[in-house]
Amino acid sequence: MTLIGWLQSALFFALVCAAVVPVGAFMYRVYEGERTWLAPVLGPLERLVYRLCRIDPSREMSWVTYAFALMAFHVIGFIWLYGLLVTQQWLPLNPQHFANLAPDLAFNTAVSFLTNTNWQFYSGENALSYLVQMAGLAWHNFVSAAAGMCVAIALIRGIVRTDKSTLGNFWADLTRGTLYIFLPIAFVGALFLLWQGVPQNFSAYTDTVSMEGAKISIPQGPMASQEVIKELGTNGGGFVNANSAATFENPTPFSNLAELWLILVIGAALTYTFGKYARDQRQGWALFAAMTIMFAGSLATCYYFEAQPNPLMAAHGVTINFEGLETRFGVAASTLWAVVTTITSCGAVNAMHDSFNPIAGLVPMANIQTGEVIFGGVGAGMYGMLLFVVLTVFIAGLMVGRTPEYLGKKIEGTQVKLAMLGALVFAVFPLIPAAIAVVLPAGLNAMNNSGPHGFSEVLYMTTSWTGNNGSAFAGIGSNLFTNLLGGVTMFGGRFAEMIPVLALAGSLAGKRAVPFSSGTFKTTTALFVALLIGVVVLVGLLTFLPADSLGPIVEHLLMQNGKTF
Repeated sequence: MTLIGWLQSALFFALVCAAVVPVGAFMYRVYEGERTWLAPVLGPLERLVYRLCRIDPSREMSWVTYAFALMAFHVIGFIWLYGLLVTQQWLPLNPQHFANLAPDLAFNTAVSFLTNTNWQFYSGENALSYLVQMAGLAWHNFVSAAAGMCVAIALIRGIVRTDKSTLGNFWADLTRGTLYIFLPIAFVGALFLLWQGVPQNFSAYTDTVSMEGAKISIPQGPMASQEVIKELGTNGGGFVNANSAATFENPTPFSNLAELWLILVIGAALTYTFGKYARDQRQGWALFAAMTIMFAGSLATCYYFEAQPNPLMAAHGVTINFEGLETRFGVAASTLWAVVTTITSCGAVNAMHDSFNPIAGLVPMANIQTGEVIFGGVGAGMYGMLLFVVLTVFIAGLMVGRTPEYLGKKIEGTQVKLAMLGALVFAVFPLIPAAIAVVLPAGLNAMNNSGPHGFSEVLYMTTSWTGNNGSAFAGIGSNLFTNLLGGVTMFGGRFAEMIPVLALAGSLAGKRAVPFSSGTFKTTTALFVALLIGVVVLVGLLTFLPADSLGPIVEHLLMQNGKTF
């Protein structure tokens, strides 16, 4: 570890913190339908969308109607993307003449981008046309992120509203989030990346010859526009197979810093948005503090263990583990990227997690296993953290012997059950598919490594699917079994949590708030922050401790004794 490495991380987080208040306040105004400085430009377009789609933004929905609209939108989105993937060879903007995807791979890919996972069992530059990349993948990058924000805002409204039992209008929330938040930032960000050297064209690939005389094909295409929403929407799917380790997608230190900032800024700013809704900014800062502390602990652990020499390599005089890391930016930037993209649901990589030292590799996997509530994916991190908040105030209520409350609303049996149901998604969906994959021949045949590292690959895969993250330990091959298992797991990881979240919002909306008293457990104190962190760790991480012990922990102990896999 170096001082420069820590200063890089500190500078990055300072830039994120600087944006929390203005971005968070702006998002509050957007979702409340208030006039913003973008209204003169985008207001007419917003009204045109409402007119064409026959949307009445003032007509609010119950949680059931909101959930139905959410699911209907995603069903249509799946059909659209699946259709593009299995017909691309007959469609325009395919200068490389790529063939259609196989049905099972198309199913996996469609569900992957539908659920904001962006898991890729294919090489983008060798499989997908420009039309599919833009009208299929990039479109889903926008709307899947916007849908996650809708659910978070709906839950926040349910928590704070005492005069309405409705949660807002899904179609209006989706339109406003896409038009006023994602599109403007993505437009400016794409121009920045274009300036830094990321391609943005419709040209065919450039064929040339390397210095060694080998024939190579240099990818072209609309990369900058897809790269920026890939990061901003915490999607993570790369235009090219090497993802953000490729100079096409991430050419300079400035682009690396900007892309990291895009990944974290909305998740961090949502804490301020929550404070605005709660009419008590201390509530938002308490969540921000809990997330920041867990982020710092995660980064320190990952950076420390990755900076340690691998004893198997140190015996040959190699003291720095650069295999699989981003050599342009160093160990510090590689571990920072790995942590940021797994405390969120981004899944983009600029280094291979598969190559990290075992405990350093455990950290990204553990970040996802928390439910990705340490800032988290856009929207998903906030509603995931609020589930833990409900569980925390319930536990605190048991401690002091009174009915738990949050923002003045009593948390009763229904709310606790719904919160626990949402939290259990991250126990059920990663562990059961992992168990299936390591006992069936189809799953074992997809593994590239043996022993504990092979198990880590499988556990990371199913964890990433459930967390809708999309990053991988690599080594897992694509076949009918993994494509179908992955599609089902990604779908469950997304919507088996979203529906209980909306039900929780519906059960709280319109509920009467009780006056604050001396016996009320304060949710703005350091004690609450510490208790919230403890619940996240206990519920989120200890569930996985036995499985993690069979993978990275065993591998670390064996590595110290000179054995590898």
